[in-house]
Amino acid sequence: MTSWLRRARQPQPSQQEPEEDRDAPDKLRQRLWVQVQFVNRNAGALPVEAVVLARQVTDAIREVIEVSTDKTLDVYAIVQVNGIVDDYLPTTLQAYLNLDPAVTDMPSASGSSPRAALREQLEGLRTAAGELLQAARSHDVDLLFTQGNFLRTKFTRSDLDL
Repeated sequence: MTSWLRRARQPQPSQQEPEEDRDAPDKLRQRLWVQVQFVNRNAGALPVEAVVLARQVTDAIREVIEVSTDKTLDVYAIVQVNGIVDDYLPTTLQAYLNLDPAVTDMPSASGSSPRAALREQLEGLRTAAGELLQAARSHDVDLLFTQGNFLRTKFTRSDLDL
């Protein structure tokens, strides 16, 4: 049995602070900024083209978020922004950074080197981010949905074939 004193110290439901909206533009910008800093911090260990492509991805995503300050960002766009910022971009970069630098230019069994695979994946993300921006600007729900399916298919098939 809970004593009256203990009950008095427990916050009442109306006194609890509401949860912050993780998908609010400010929160999305903060998480995106973490990725920009990650890219910048690791620029010396990444190929130059990877840094450029990664920053093009983050720039496009920033613009998608900015669209949401003028209008309501579609839920499909939010899902894709979260996927790129929280999973696809950092996972792609981290997988490459985890490799021994001596093997980054060696062809794998698939015939592609990890460096080439990184470039291909970042180019795919850049294309997806650009299409996401175009869809967010025009509020094209079908394109947003299609793009989300593409990203999930492309980036969740494995832990990156590097």
